[in-house]
Amino acid sequence: MRVVVIGAVAAGTSAAAKARRNDEQADIVVYEKGHFISYSGCGMPYYISGEVEKAEALYPRDVSFFKDKYNVDILTEHEVTSLNTTDKTLAVTNLKTGQTFTDGYDKLVIATGAFAVAPPIKGIKQGWVFALRDMGDMVDISAFVQANKPKTAAIIGSGFVGLEMAESLRKLGISLTVIEKLPQVMPVMDSDMVVHIKRRLEEEGIAVYTGATVGEITSQQVLLNDGRKISAELVLVSAGIKPNVSLAKEAGLEIGETGAIKVGRDMRTSNPDIFACGDCAEMFSSLTGKPVWYPLGTTANKTGRVAGDALTGGPLRFRGILGTSIMRLFDLSIAQTGLTQREAREMGYQTVVSHVTKPARTNYMPGGEMTIKAVADKESGQLLGAQIVGTDGVDKRIDVLATALSFRAKVEDLEHLDLAYAPPFSATRDPVHYVGMVLSGALGGGRELITAEELESAQKAGGKINIIDARKPESFARSHVKDAANIPHEKLREACETLDKDALTITYCNSGTTGNAAQNILLGKGFKRVYNLSGGERQYQAVQGEEMQEQ
Repeated sequence: MRVVVIGAVAAGTSAAAKARRNDEQADIVVYEKGHFISYSGCGMPYYISGEVEKAEALYPRDVSFFKDKYNVDILTEHEVTSLNTTDKTLAVTNLKTGQTFTDGYDKLVIATGAFAVAPPIKGIKQGWVFALRDMGDMVDISAFVQANKPKTAAIIGSGFVGLEMAESLRKLGISLTVIEKLPQVMPVMDSDMVVHIKRRLEEEGIAVYTGATVGEITSQQVLLNDGRKISAELVLVSAGIKPNVSLAKEAGLEIGETGAIKVGRDMRTSNPDIFACGDCAEMFSSLTGKPVWYPLGTTANKTGRVAGDALTGGPLRFRGILGTSIMRLFDLSIAQTGLTQREAREMGYQTVVSHVTKPARTNYMPGGEMTIKAVADKESGQLLGAQIVGTDGVDKRIDVLATALSFRAKVEDLEHLDLAYAPPFSATRDPVHYVGMVLSGALGGGRELITAEELESAQKAGGKINIIDARKPESFARSHVKDAANIPHEKLREACETLDKDALTITYCNSGTTGNAAQNILLGKGFKRVYNLSGGERQYQAVQGEEMQEQ
């Protein structure tokens, strides 16, 4: 059996290696139009910043490695230009010599990845304007920085790559501006979580322009359509990527609704002898079963392995994806898994959300904290997704929550997870436990939550509202929710006799715990509608501060 793979990064090499493990007799060849193979694209920003000292660390396996270990032939700088599915042949051009030849296959794997989107911006093809999609881009950016030592730079787009490059360029001492055409940075997350990200960028001296569209790039400036001019001797365009499906389309393969190649759980396309994997293939949500497209390195490796196994008759099948991801932004870790609140609502879920801010470990041990936003289905109590922003312990918690999502846990299950504890690592009640406790209380325990946005809407609607700040007077004096009355927790039992028990009542503290205690007191005293402010005054001020800045 002759197996041909198109593409030799994560998915393609995984497919070839798994096929070889299953079938020692197969004839396996991989065509790669680039020079580098099996490289870590996720590590490229850290080479540009100097954190990774040698580029070779990002591509430790070369052509000879695959030949020696797997008896797989990888031909770099060879581009597959067309497919003929009738006679099972493909045309290949040797980019080094210009010669074209025809090859045949019994089984074919398409792992052509994705390409960077180039918006229609005047001046985008100039020598100081870059995208960061492959190793060649990384080398070019690094060489430009070393040779020209730019003092200013602009990044167009604020997704994962854009923000990782913001960190990298800022660490090189470059004055930086981030430009995002949508209303918020990191558009894949909910707006009430990205306020923490934007604030961190601004703390580093990075200017952030949201709702801004670039009209032109000149030699020293980026010109916005509203007339603003931004100094930039280097420009990085990070406006997203799209699946590279041109070969698949020309071959008549079915394209999915996300724009990627439609495949089954065995990564088989609409042609039974052709498989697709990695960033060019459509996936499905393990939570909803609906088609999704998440171009992630972890998924490329998984789907490549499945394709290599299935084409050799193996039983492996892809089980779906949650979109679990994490990135670093200076001292912040930013992570998410499953559905955002926005996505859940668009799918018709009645959502309940909580914001839990807790330290990563017990209070008497040094360390940072995190804010977890969790989303649940009001009807079933099932956990739907989570987002975390924090300085410590974020990776551990997002993986626990992703695991819970994978097994369709309900929020009540989180409180009962038997998680590891010792003071250097966690608290006796882990932040994940608190997520379960808070959401369980909101869903079935009569301890309902209200978000900062919902409180603002209620205030605008008018009507009697009791807003009770349960903190100490000194905390109230520093900042507080609009129209709140300061009634410290220890004085609330006596003071509540003067309040209208039938009015909408909101309690809060710094982050939620004392606000919940105040809520318990008022419910016990016969108050009818009592809500605890989700995330407390800190989350409220983060959201309100962003809204005031936009105005």
